[in-house]
Amino acid sequence: MTRIQRLPDIVTLQYSELMQQCVHPAPDGANISFKSKKVAGKNYWYLYISLGTRRSEHYLGEETPELLDKIDEERSLWESTEDDRLVRARLVAMLIAGGATAIPDNEGKVISLLERSGIFLAGGIVIGTLAFRAYANMLGVTWHSELQTRDIDLASDYKFPVIFPRNKKLINLSNILLDSGMGFIEVPALNRKSPSTQFKIRGQELMVELLTPMRGRETAKPVEISALSAFAAPVRFLDYLLDDIQPATLLYKHGIFINVPAPARFAFHKLVISQRRRAADTEKIKRDLAQAEQLFEILIDGRPGDLILAYEAAEKMGEKFLQQLTTGIALIDPEISDTIKQTIGMDS
Repeated sequence: MTRIQRLPDIVTLQYSELMQQCVHPAPDGANISFKSKKVAGKNYWYLYISLGTRRSEHYLGEETPELLDKIDEERSLWESTEDDRLVRARLVAMLIAGGATAIPDNEGKVISLLERSGIFLAGGIVIGTLAFRAYANMLGVTWHSELQTRDIDLASDYKFPVIFPRNKKLINLSNILLDSGMGFIEVPALNRKSPSTQFKIRGQELMVELLTPMRGRETAKPVEISALSAFAAPVRFLDYLLDDIQPATLLYKHGIFINVPAPARFAFHKLVISQRRRAADTEKIKRDLAQAEQLFEILIDGRPGDLILAYEAAEKMGEKFLQQLTTGIALIDPEISDTIKQTIGMDS
């Protein structure tokens, strides 16, 4: 068995407190400003939005008492949440000092940008290694190995979009990234006629990819996600992950509230994914199995019921899914594998 270090009780309590604080947004107006221009003796107001090094200008209208009230309301919101932001920033610092898992600065900047843009309120879900990092704090542990990747994998289910951003407008993921000033470019699809589903920072490894469940016949054709005004790559069995979503908070600045799949489903899904990769993807397969194994070790001990529920859901996914899950489970630590089978009632 691997040896996973548990975080002190005080750190897990601090994480719970941060989660409670992060449920309610604490906007700081860091990327927003209001300015007026005087033309022919009249004042006209503009909203400026800064994303990275770029700033966009949006005309609000001629000055009226109603418009000024709206601007004052927004500014007062920033002031009213200042204490909340300070509390949250202090908690984040204490958690990191106590051994909790933080995220790299570059990834933090991108996820923070997406949060401010309303991606997670619009149903965006963080999957992949970034979700695995989030599970460490959620479960009160420090992973012995992350086998890191620089990818930020986002998922959205095109069949069940949830849209409730503050401004009631659709989100445009492509514009958010390309106009951020961070150096994002679209990664062309293999079929040059298809829209891109990936974005990469020029000169860096960091990449953002949007994924969605593949339903029906096998296809590589990107699927439109209307809630994000973007296209996603279809992935078989991704619906298993997205059917059970939980909140989590990433440790960056004053905390970033995100959506992640249930940890037990993530672990079983990693076993399946490991069997669906190309044989040449040895490092990715190794990462899949290592992440699943570490999650199983913690869940067996503290949350066995989660494993039972996740496996019951897996049984509804069909023969192919269960076959690949069974093959994958045989490739992890034998002691963990045997305990899982006993816990979920799987035939040996």
